[in-house]
Amino acid sequence: MLSILPTASLVVGPDGDVLHANPRTLALGLVNRMRLVVPELATLAAEVAESGAPIEREMRVRRPPLGRELLELHARTALLGTGVVLILIDDLSEERRVDAVRRDFVANVSHELKTPVGALSVLAEAVLSCSDEADQVRHFAERMQLEATRLASLIQDVIDLSRLQGDDPANRAEIVDVDEMVERAIDEVRTLATAHHVEFLVGQPSTAYLLGDRSQLQTAVRNLLTNAIAYSPSSTRVAVAARLADGIVEVMVKDQGIGIPANDLDRVFERFYRVDPARSRVTGGTGLGLAIVKHVCQNHGGECRVWSEVGVGSTFTLRLPAYVEGAPNPSLEVVQ
Repeated sequence: MLSILPTASLVVGPDGDVLHANPRTLALGLVNRMRLVVPELATLAAEVAESGAPIEREMRVRRPPLGRELLELHARTALLGTGVVLILIDDLSEERRVDAVRRDFVANVSHELKTPVGALSVLAEAVLSCSDEADQVRHFAERMQLEATRLASLIQDVIDLSRLQGDDPANRAEIVDVDEMVERAIDEVRTLATAHHVEFLVGQPSTAYLLGDRSQLQTAVRNLLTNAIAYSPSSTRVAVAARLADGIVEVMVKDQGIGIPANDLDRVFERFYRVDPARSRVTGGTGLGLAIVKHVCQNHGGECRVWSEVGVGSTFTLRLPAYVEGAPNPSLEVVQ
């Protein structure tokens, strides 16, 4: 019975030896050579053996053997016989981590929303104070329009990210022509590219197909293109190419922008993380674009890779499983 429990479970004998430990207990590293290696659990077992009363306790312990990671454990104990103690352990680490991420996300969203809302309030006061000066009113009205656009973009990105985290592309799976998807994404940002004097270079057709949510996939490509344009100097080029290799579709977006420092590469897909916050304010970035790209890739069983060098540029590559007609795909079903 203990072996099939999803939680960690173990039975400790009178002398402290572990009489039974299920696979989950061993995976957490709580037992080594049939001895408890977490002092807090050994102490708890001794208390129960002495008192005979069940004890329930939460504890934070260092994960054996190196102790570099903290485990949040909820332990429930009961006396089975003379000195024999049953311990059931729930690992709360992932639950606590998710709660922390959720709190941070709410805090970050609140902070990000305050910036444009506060700016709109200040600009509205400025318009009222100079209502008789047409040029000043026009200037502040344009600034208000920019802040309103930024606020709308942030809200839309938050909505998109929320949907992605609770959405399954299998619900709306369809066969997606990769070349057509890339072309549509480019058309959506062409006006922005023209305004920034950035030119697109498009590679040869890939003749590849994907199976998934067309809207999500196109959003991911569009976000990469928007990011490339925003961080590219005027009169530069953004290269876009797609190819099929070994059953994987790769969509690459390469810019000649400012690049990303090596110590920031691992964090660029985090929500609200910005390599250069000052520049992000100028470009109007929300800090959620690459997080959305990451979640789209994960939803479709793929990944997004990044290469970058400061002063040279960056290359973002979407890598997604290709759709092959007639091949079995148990995770997705085509929408007719």
